[in-house]
Amino acid sequence: MSSSSSSSHPSFPGSSSHPLTPYCWDDVVADAFSPYRDQGLVPGRILRVDRGSCEAVVPAADGLGVTTVRAGTAPVASPDPVRAACTGDWAALDLGRRAVHALLPRRSAFVRSTSSKRSDGQVLAANVDHALIAVSLAVGLDLGRVERFLALAWESGAAPLVVLTKADLVPDPGTLAGLVADTEAAAPGVQVLAVSAAAGQGLDVLAALLAPGTSVLLGQSGAGKSTLANALLGEAVQDVRATRDSDGKGRHTTTTRDLLPLPWGGVLIDTPGLRGVGLWDAEDGVARAFSEIDALAERCRFHDCAHLTEPDCAVLAAVEDGSLPRRRLDSYRKLLRENTRLAARTDARLRAEIRREWKQKQTLGRHMTERKGRPGRGA
Repeated sequence: MSSSSSSSHPSFPGSSSHPLTPYCWDDVVADAFSPYRDQGLVPGRILRVDRGSCEAVVPAADGLGVTTVRAGTAPVASPDPVRAACTGDWAALDLGRRAVHALLPRRSAFVRSTSSKRSDGQVLAANVDHALIAVSLAVGLDLGRVERFLALAWESGAAPLVVLTKADLVPDPGTLAGLVADTEAAAPGVQVLAVSAAAGQGLDVLAALLAPGTSVLLGQSGAGKSTLANALLGEAVQDVRATRDSDGKGRHTTTTRDLLPLPWGGVLIDTPGLRGVGLWDAEDGVARAFSEIDALAERCRFHDCAHLTEPDCAVLAAVEDGSLPRRRLDSYRKLLRENTRLAARTDARLRAEIRREWKQKQTLGRHMTERKGRPGRGA
C-alpha cells in the first residue's frame, strides 16, 4: 500500500461507487462526513493506532481505489481514553497537515475497563457490527468468561457471535455437541459456531454470517484468533505461534488492533489477546447477556427484587426447580457487583447514591434489631 501527499481528492457520493465502500462506507457515514467536505478534508477509516499517530485508508487522489496514509492524532487527543482515536473509527483528515481533523460519530464501540486504579475505559474497536468471541476448545470451557465478553459485546451495540475454535481437537461428535449446547445455554439469543481453521470446519458458515459489515475478533491469548483471521482473510497476514502444552495459552502474536478487508466484503478487526476483560458501564449489556433472568425478574413480587431472600422471587424459584442453573445466577450477581463498583469509582453522583442506600439499610437494620428486642404487645 502506498501513501499519498496530495490533498486534492475528488468528492464522492454516499453510494456503492465510493472507493471506501469495501471498508464499509455507506450513506450514514457519508452524511456524517458531509460538514467536512467543503473544508477540503478527506474521509478515511482508521486501520491502526500507535503512539500519537494512526494509519488510515482514504480515497486515492485520482478517484480510483484507495491509498493508506499516516496521520497524527493530536488534534483529536482527549484526556478521556474512551474518546481517543481507535481502530475502526471514521475520520475527517487534513492530508496537507497529515493529521486527523475530527472523528465522526461512532455507531458502536467495544469498551472495557483498564487494570488501572483509576478504572479508565479503553476502546478496543469502533463502528463494529459483529463481535466474534473466540473461545478455544483446547482448554476447559470457561462459561463465566464467555458471559463477561457477551455483556461487553451487547453493551457495545454490536451483535455477538461465539466462535468455539480448534474444534478438530474434539473428535467425538457427541462431546462437541455438548460443548456447543453448554455455550448456547450461557449465551441466550446468540449464535454459537464450532470452527476449525486447521480443518476448514465451519468457515463457510462463519464467512456468510460476517458479510457485509465490520467484525471484531476478541478472546484470550491462545484462543486461535490469528489463525482464524488468516483463514478468513485467505492469506497469512497475522503472525501465529504455537500455544503452550501446559495450559493451552499462547503469547500475544497480535500486538496492535488491525482493520483488514475481507475477500468477500466487509472488514475484520483483529485484536491482541486479552488477559483481563473488565466491565465498563455495562448494566444494559449484563441484562442482555442474562436475558432469561431479566425476564424472570418481571414476575417477582417486588420490582426491585435483589433475588436473594425476598418472598415470591421468580428467579430463586427457577433456581429451586432447576430451570435456571445456580451458576448463571451467581455469574449474573458477580458481574452486576463488579459493574456497580466500577461505576461508583467513576461517577461521583452514583457513589453518593450508593452511600445513601447503605446508610438507609444500616438505619433500617438497627430499627429492625431494636424491634426484635422489644417485648410484644401480648407479653
